[in-house]
Amino acid sequence: METKRTLGRTGIGVSALGFGCWAIGGEWQAADGQPLGWGKVDDEESVRAVRRALDLGVIFFDTADTYGAGHSERVLGRALGKRRADVVVATKWGNVFDEDTRTLTGADDTPEYARRALTASLRRLDTDHIDLYQLHLSDADPARAAELRDLCEEFVREGLIRAYAWSTDDPARAAVFARGEHCAAVQHMANVLQDAPEMFALCEELGLASINRSPLAMGLLTGGRRSGQALEAGDIRSRPPEWLQGFEDGGADPRWLARVDALKDVLTSGGRTLGQGALAWLWARSPHAVPIPGFRSVAQAEQNAGALERGALTSEQLAEVDRILER
Repeated sequence: METKRTLGRTGIGVSALGFGCWAIGGEWQAADGQPLGWGKVDDEESVRAVRRALDLGVIFFDTADTYGAGHSERVLGRALGKRRADVVVATKWGNVFDEDTRTLTGADDTPEYARRALTASLRRLDTDHIDLYQLHLSDADPARAAELRDLCEEFVREGLIRAYAWSTDDPARAAVFARGEHCAAVQHMANVLQDAPEMFALCEELGLASINRSPLAMGLLTGGRRSGQALEAGDIRSRPPEWLQGFEDGGADPRWLARVDALKDVLTSGGRTLGQGALAWLWARSPHAVPIPGFRSVAQAEQNAGALERGALTSEQLAEVDRILER
């Protein structure tokens, strides 16, 4: 398998695997106290993990200004340091948060806020440009999004960003952004348990990169979750919001775990770990796929990056997965 991808029509080269930096943002919360992070985190370990990923050929890192209420961007910026020029950095805007209390306070889809948010992200990441700037409001009004797309073109002309994308699971919305010359991608949910045929088709048709969030189904596809296993209080999965599938109050949903068990033999073929097999499924699913699994430790970084060596599943294995899941 080719271990490099191009971000859509932009010519920006990335590794076929990116790393998602939500978890390294640490704990943060919604205004009602709902946890929005992945629990406690060790910043020094996060920095080591980012640098280890770089050594293993991962050069694409995806974060958002709101992850850890600014903390993820700061940690990533520090970890990259002098190696910033070797890396493609993606971040997102649209959510409003309080850095001091680490609380999400709302959303803002105005062009004025987009410019303020970009300036703040550049400062936290300690960089003079963002490679891929992504709208983080998945259900934003399409007419307003068209305005923001045009603003992103201005940011490109000013040298503040190289390309842009929308993080949304709606193909019609993604198509609105795709009309812009420097739109490179759509970030959307996709994993072996939650296929996204319409979005993959759109990326194929319009030449966009398909950046896959939740490629390991929030940890269900790493094999580490068992039914009834408790999660720490600061972990978003301990009190799953409505959009978070596969978990219920008290832990992983046993029906989802049963599906993971049924797929185990196919996904662990060729000496892969379960998680590596889940990433291999995405590469087999689409030549545009760039999965972005999360990580909180050097060990997780090594395991995720190890998927690159083993490459994609075969078309026969892809068909076998569909048969098992009755798709």
